[in-house]
Amino acid sequence: MPGMAIDRPGSSLAASGLLLAAAAIWGFAFVAQRAGMEHVGPFFFNGVRFLLGALVLAPFLFRPSRSRPAAAPRALDRATACGLVAAGLVLTVAANLQQVGLLTTTAGKAGFLTGLYVVLVPLFGLARGQRIRWAMALAAPLAAAGLYLLSVVGPLRIAAGDAWVLLGALVWAVHVHLIDWLVGRAGALRIAFVQFAICGAVSLAGSLLWESTSLAGCIAASGAIAYAGLLSVGVAYTLQVFGQRRVEPSRAGVVLSLEAVFAALGGWLILGEKLNARSLLGCGLLLAAMVLAQFSSAPRVSCPTIRSDVE
Repeated sequence: MPGMAIDRPGSSLAASGLLLAAAAIWGFAFVAQRAGMEHVGPFFFNGVRFLLGALVLAPFLFRPSRSRPAAAPRALDRATACGLVAAGLVLTVAANLQQVGLLTTTAGKAGFLTGLYVVLVPLFGLARGQRIRWAMALAAPLAAAGLYLLSVVGPLRIAAGDAWVLLGALVWAVHVHLIDWLVGRAGALRIAFVQFAICGAVSLAGSLLWESTSLAGCIAASGAIAYAGLLSVGVAYTLQVFGQRRVEPSRAGVVLSLEAVFAALGGWLILGEKLNARSLLGCGLLLAAMVLAQFSSAPRVSCPTIRSDVE
């Protein structure tokens, strides 16, 4: 394949740093999501925040460049174009399943159930012919155990909200692999912009069909939506796309699972929540899983290097 390259260890470490930054932003975004849902519905919240994220990226995607003054994006083949649309639709389903589930389940259960994609990602990878190295085989269940200790209090019962979030975890795992397939075929900014625009438009359409939103509610939720749109979507999802350029899906899933640690930290700093010994142990297991995942970093040749659409 053209553009094939073997990763340098340093660049792989930097890419993991991008994924860690995305996890931190998403973790703190749980506070914003909970606050915003007190005033607007889940589809409206997701619709506005993802369109806001797309607007943030638009100037960078279409900016003039020395090589192409008009900065026209390169033409895509049919398979890649269909993959971009699929990424937007998969993101729409995953984000709204999680948001709807948060209406009737606790944040702790939602964090654990969403984090199950850490285990699902390498399992789905087997279907793509990807092998699971020994370090990743240990890191994935270690991360799942950490998420359980950190997020679940009391018996885990699959209520209606839990079921929606669990379905969302399945879709998030599919999304990780779909992005891994796309990063070798389209520029990272283009991937991010297209999937945000599709998710925002489809979510707003759902809001018009199933929700009633007031002007007062929009104003009250504006701060939470701004954080979720500018940082959680515009920045964090883009960091995910760039980070997965040089990090395999299984390891990316482990790093992104640290979202739960930052969610707990945000609850402590902003909401005054306390971390007990059980929660601290869960944080420790997640950190151990992240470190262990780094030892599974063998030279990667399955994903071609990206040439940016706006270089």
